[in-house]
Amino acid sequence: MATTDMWNEAYIEAQYKKWKHDQNAVPRDWQFFFKGFDIGNKGAAKQDIADTPDAALAQSRVESLIYRYRDLGHLMACMDPLSSCPTDHPLLNLETFGLSPDQLDTFFYTRRFSDSGRARLKDILSRLKETYCHSIGVEYMHLQDPAERRWLQERMEPVKNRPDLADKEKTMVLEKLTRTGVFERFLNSKYPGQTRFSVEGAEMVVPMLHALFNRVSEDGCGEVIMGMAHRGRLSVQTQVLQRPYEDIFKAFESCYNPADLIGAGDVKYHNGYLADIETAGGKSLRVCLLDNPSHLESVDPVVEGFARARQEKAGSDGLRQILPLLLHGDAAFAGQGIVAETLNMSQLSGFHTGGTIHMIINNQIGYTTTPENARSSRYSTDVAKMLMVPIFHVHGEDPEAALHVVNLAAAYRKQFHKDVVIDVICYRRFGHNEGDEPYFTQPRMYERIRSRAPLDRAYADRLIEEKIISPEKPEALSKATKKEMETAFDNVRGDTCTFPEPKFYPEWDGISTSYSHEKTDTAVEKSKLTAYAQKLYEVPEGFAIYDKLARVLEKRLDAVSKGKDIDWGTAEALAFASLLAQGIPVRLSGQDSGRGTFSQRHSVIRDIKNADLWVPLNHIAEDQAAYRVYDSFLSEAGVLGFEYGYAVANPGGLTLWEAQFGDFVNNAQAVIDLYIAAGEAKWRRQCGLVLLLPHGYEGLGPEHSSARPERFLQLCAHDNLQVCNPTTPAQYFHLLRRQMMRSFRKPLVILTPKSLLRHPMAVSEIKDLTSGGFSEILDDPETVKNPERVVFCSGKIFYELVKNRSESARDKIAIIRMEQFYPFPEQLLEQVISRYKNTPQWYWVQEEPANMGGAEFIRPRLEKMVGDSVHCVTRPAQASPATGFSGVYKQEQAAIIKKALTL
Repeated sequence: MATTDMWNEAYIEAQYKKWKHDQNAVPRDWQFFFKGFDIGNKGAAKQDIADTPDAALAQSRVESLIYRYRDLGHLMACMDPLSSCPTDHPLLNLETFGLSPDQLDTFFYTRRFSDSGRARLKDILSRLKETYCHSIGVEYMHLQDPAERRWLQERMEPVKNRPDLADKEKTMVLEKLTRTGVFERFLNSKYPGQTRFSVEGAEMVVPMLHALFNRVSEDGCGEVIMGMAHRGRLSVQTQVLQRPYEDIFKAFESCYNPADLIGAGDVKYHNGYLADIETAGGKSLRVCLLDNPSHLESVDPVVEGFARARQEKAGSDGLRQILPLLLHGDAAFAGQGIVAETLNMSQLSGFHTGGTIHMIINNQIGYTTTPENARSSRYSTDVAKMLMVPIFHVHGEDPEAALHVVNLAAAYRKQFHKDVVIDVICYRRFGHNEGDEPYFTQPRMYERIRSRAPLDRAYADRLIEEKIISPEKPEALSKATKKEMETAFDNVRGDTCTFPEPKFYPEWDGISTSYSHEKTDTAVEKSKLTAYAQKLYEVPEGFAIYDKLARVLEKRLDAVSKGKDIDWGTAEALAFASLLAQGIPVRLSGQDSGRGTFSQRHSVIRDIKNADLWVPLNHIAEDQAAYRVYDSFLSEAGVLGFEYGYAVANPGGLTLWEAQFGDFVNNAQAVIDLYIAAGEAKWRRQCGLVLLLPHGYEGLGPEHSSARPERFLQLCAHDNLQVCNPTTPAQYFHLLRRQMMRSFRKPLVILTPKSLLRHPMAVSEIKDLTSGGFSEILDDPETVKNPERVVFCSGKIFYELVKNRSESARDKIAIIRMEQFYPFPEQLLEQVISRYKNTPQWYWVQEEPANMGGAEFIRPRLEKMVGDSVHCVTRPAQASPATGFSGVYKQEQAAIIKKALTL
């Protein structure tokens, strides 16, 4: 029944008269309404409403009241520990609904608030306020599925959102709060002023996590993949994940021997932890808290990708067995766009993880920024309404309410496999960090905070008053906890300690951390390649495909059969097929990955008559691994973060992300800087993710030319990245296979072509695939014995140089291709250079402007090897990577070629 109809008196009266004359004359919802109304009035007392149209109107007003409390009751909920509770709201007043205090004793029909089917208005109102206006504010009426709304109502309204905790549970909550409070105060006393991002003011999060882990483990969950920001991270590790106190104290003491350290490391409140814990119910639960940089919410999609990989490994029951959990800050949840990207992926086929539980530590402040300056919406959670999922706001100092919300959230996720949001409204006792002075910016707020007792002490007083514990219990518990910490502290203080070896998943056992330039044999037998091609380019009988595509597939099959003119798309498909046949799964995502941005891939074929899909790569061999390809939503940072997390969790599979154009990687730069380039140095976290970035100057202007190779090269150090620019299909074939054939995992950045995808010179023969492997350097295909000039280049421009090199210059100019920029192939390059040691001129030629591309990376390395200055032929230094004027592009390109080839 639409709420607008409830307000139309004339309409209601007309409907009621129709129903009295003929019950089938009105819609079914009105039939149920008037029937229930009559039942509720049979035998009613004198104060009951009469069986009249006016009474029906009054009943409809009560229905509107109930709907409004369900929808907006959170506006009057008591959720903020620092503010007095609201007592009134104009949208919830009786008068707003045409009701008056005189009707409080009148009986109205109600299905939910009375066993008899009717209740006094004051009782209905009381139940609504207790359910929706106490310590829990619920936003759920925006859910479009009525079954979900009913499911929630059935679990909230009968218990008034306040089920009683058993005394044992309350005692357990006190224990968790006490241990957390003592731990934070201990750190403050031993390391005053050192940054730790204390959880004080939000201590309730610790028993909430305990309750959540206990609940989900009882429901069959065996693993939680967790991401969180800084605040409370140390308490979560020690009090929830059971990390030894010694580990934390070692980080504060900085007692490690520098000679024993590996990598650059990270600050203590960034590091992750893998724990196997026992829940309160005696279940075993693995919890993986992922490493997190200071760009707080960037870990969100990483957690989702990691969880997705673990779920796929777990099999058909993976959604139940593996739970993604994200802890956010209120300002970051509202302010960071990556949050919306992560929320958006939650129900997409390639990124769905069965629902994520989001828990927001709502400090009501972001660094020093107040909520009114941090968002344009009422709640920090409003962005989550895009998902049509419930949002629970809960008072951060009401343990019973908080634990009820946790159990409700876990049950909802289990039932509907959707996200759910818990907004824990609390505060932070100190500044943004322990060196910050909050009185500079929020003096009134912190005056209120200063007067509040720590939650563990306040809750202890409450349990003493309820006679659940003895007055001596809190102090005894506090002393015992502090003694544990003193012992751990004494064990660490003053000694040289060993840096703890991070525990991680066994899938990484045996994978080396050292890069090697040793050539990897990635050849595949011709008979196998021919067999793969037959599977790749033949569709099932009766499957109708587009005529133009049929010709493409026929041409590719013919190329493999004849052993020549194998193009880029064919080489890639054969590489994927060979890996799948070896049992190595392949996952590829990007905004047009199935077809390929340039219609070069066609790994998903559609029937033009019925839109059925055919994925040939999943029909290569009987016992093959799975090929998963997804056309992603329009996101770069979110999707790349997801794929990074997936690759970290799945070192045995080839995981690739493809940018629509290489330039679009700009939008994912934070993920590249924080995780892909630095993850191993900071957290010893290896990753074999492959980035496919279409790159090359074809006159398409800025944002469609350059994948910004200079940025990747600036990030290169300690063999952290592989940056390659292959120029032949065979090179690409071997490069993809090499990524999985090696004993180590390093991120691989491939500058893939655009125009070369169909360039008549950029083709390979079958023999190029059936022997050898990827070559980091390619010498001139022509034999140039004593050249006057050696030109080094990389990528597409090689073909333009070869095409424009005159017959007379063939003996005078040698062209060498850098197929791998980094790790820099120094020894191999020295071997090539030795063939031209008497050459007087050395050139580096590129399409990119002088301040971009590989020029500044390559020149000093070449000069060190040739013992002479290297001339760089480039576009002039520019602010933009490419001109948007086609005429200017042609002039620039011609000038580069002319200068490079004119002796």
